[in-house]
Formats: sequence, C-alpha cells, structure tokens
Amino acid sequence: MIRINENYQKLAASYLFSEIGRRISAFAAANPDKPIIRMGIGDVTEPLPPACIKAFHEGVDEMANRATFKGYDNNGVGYDFLRKLIAENDFAARGANISADEIFVSDGSKCDTGNIQELFANDITIAVPDPVYTVYVDTNVMAGRTGANENGRYDGLVYLEANEANGFVPAVPAQKADLIYLCFPNNPTGATASREQLTAWVEYAHANKALILFDAAYVAFIRDPKIPQSIFEIEGAREVAIEFRSFSKTAGFTGTRCAYTVIPKDLVAYDKSGKAHSLHAMWNRRHTTKFNGVSYPVQKAAAAVYSAEGQTQVREITDYYLRNAAHVRKVFTELGYACTGGDNSPYIWVKVGGDSWDFFDRLLNEQQVVCTPGAGFGRCGQGYVRLSAFNSYENVVTAMERISKILKK
Repeated sequence: MIRINENYQKLAASYLFSEIGRRISAFAAANPDKPIIRMGIGDVTEPLPPACIKAFHEGVDEMANRATFKGYDNNGVGYDFLRKLIAENDFAARGANISADEIFVSDGSKCDTGNIQELFANDITIAVPDPVYTVYVDTNVMAGRTGANENGRYDGLVYLEANEANGFVPAVPAQKADLIYLCFPNNPTGATASREQLTAWVEYAHANKALILFDAAYVAFIRDPKIPQSIFEIEGAREVAIEFRSFSKTAGFTGTRCAYTVIPKDLVAYDKSGKAHSLHAMWNRRHTTKFNGVSYPVQKAAAAVYSAEGQTQVREITDYYLRNAAHVRKVFTELGYACTGGDNSPYIWVKVGGDSWDFFDRLLNEQQVVCTPGAGFGRCGQGYVRLSAFNSYENVVTAMERISKILKK
C-alpha cells in the first residue's frame, strides 16, 4: 500500500497564515458590511516599478519573434545578464566578493529556504531563531529532523531566543549547531543585526564547521549605512554561509516571482567519513534537476531593477512602505507600547502583553484590522503582534485611527 510521510503528522494543525485567513474569512462572511484593513501578511500593494513594467513588456514582445525568442535559461540557473547585474550591484558594490556563476535565480526565497535543506543529512543539529519564520521549522519537520512538538517547540531543534534583552538578535549558543537559520532584517521582529553581531556568527560557524543560512529578503529597507546588507560583507563568510535574496519586497514581485540564492564555490559540507563536498555543485545538481527556471520576461523585468530608473523607483516604493511603518510605530509608541522594527524594516513588532491570538481577535472583531499574532512565530512571540507596512498610506492611517480607539491607556 502507498504510505504517507508521517513527519507531516508532527506539524501544527494549520500553517500560521492559513489560520489567519480562516478567521478573516469567517468574520467577513458574518460581517459583509464591515471593510477589513489587512496589515498582517507581508504581501505588497503598490504596482511594479515603471522600469520593470517597460522591460516586462519588451520581454513579452521578444517572445513573439523567432529572432529574439528565448527558451530555457542555462538549465534553470538564470540568464547571464541578470546574474551579472546582481553580482555587480548587490555584492561587488558593497565590497563582497561574489561572482555571477555563484548566483542561482529562482521563483522565490521562500522556496529556496525550504528546498535547501534537501542537501543535508537528517541527523544534523538545526538552530532556528525564536520568534521564527515558520518555513524554516516546518520544512525540517517534514524532512524528519525533529521529534514531537512539545509545548510549542520541536524536540531536536536548538531554539535561539530573541527577546527584549538582546534586542531580538539572538547570540551564538553555548552548544554546537550544524545548520543555523538567520534572517535580517528580521521577519517577524523587524530587528537588524550589526556587523559585530554577524561577525560573531561567522566565527562560530568556522569554529564548529557549521553553515549559516542567511535570509536577506528585506534588505532593500535598510537605511542605516552601518548595517551590513549581506552576510558576505563579513570576512570569512564565503566559507560558511548561503544567502537568500528576493525581488518580492524589493520591487513588488510577489505576484511575478523572482529571487536568487548565493552559494559560494568555497563552501563545503562533509560526508560521514569527513570528506568535503562542494555545496555549490550539489545545489547546482538539485536546482537543474528540479527547476526549469524563471520566465524570460520576468528575469528581464528583474534586471530593470538595476537600471538608474529602476533604482530610483525601487527606492521610492520602499520609502513609501517605510513611511507607513514609521507611522505605525509612532502611533503605538504614543499609545505606550514598546516596538521593534519599522525603521530599517517593513515590519513593526509590538509588545501587547497577554495572549497574541486574543489581541488578533480583538483588533479584527472590534476594529476590522488584521495583524499577525506573535505566538504563531514561536514561544518567544507570545505577548507580541507583528504589523506589516504593506498597504496604502491612507489605509495605514485609518487602521491606526481605529486601533487608537481601543488601545488608549
């Protein structure tokens, strides 16, 4: 008989955002006359930059002509024109030594952070932040690297606690971990890591022959010049880190799908006898076997992000969202609530106390505003909620006016 992967039975009953969607749908069905403002899920609302739209149209037109038609792209790793632009603009421009052929273009960093764990043994030790982007945990549960979920945590994982005391940037653990997930600017807390903090993690990885999976999906929102925008700005990171980037939040590609993963050729992992193997070669094998590439018009549109016009327009869009974030943070702070994020990040992490889901239900039922309950991101998220800046400024202002009505102290 056909059997299931029983590791799926260990997963929480519902993916966080599925449960949020269920509650919103139930409220909307019962209250069709009450408009909802969604500030929970991190989906963008503003149109693609005009430079990207122009390039997108040009790419589609090229596909209509035999002379300019494009098929597969380098076995799915990405067209050279895009990979070179990424290497030059996102890395060389910041002093990071990354070559074009170390970049793998994909349809999303969520997919890549989930799929990358296929390269590693099942008996390694996994370290994840808490609060955590749930994909990091769930994909390892699916792969069988954890025990049961006890009191909101999976047996077998090392949880790196992020809290007020450490500014929501977890310190290196006392125990050994083999695979470490880090995300900065952080989802969900909006915290950023300093050069010194990232250096400590790179040194830890070297000392323990560990690997850092560095999720930098929100890097376009960093405005502080002292904050590193890539793990590869840190000396020695090429030997111990993989980085994930996305055009989704940078340029609004959530519905268009384009991202990339950087795997340096210096990077190795080991078999049970201690022999080193190239992770670049392994990911290339996996990527070209299971993925046929992002469409040509989408990659052409992504390349336009790096044009002079594209850079200006991306900055304008991300500044727009940061204006939203600043307003959310300002209002909550004036109401007496402690906040993290909202300056170099599109997320605002608010300490509300009590049960996160109760606060979620209160905002939805009383004021028709959607947030994300922090408890859904892990034990350390209880008592917090995450608000997203991805909405129109007018909606954000209205949402905060509604929230103020019930939260004034």
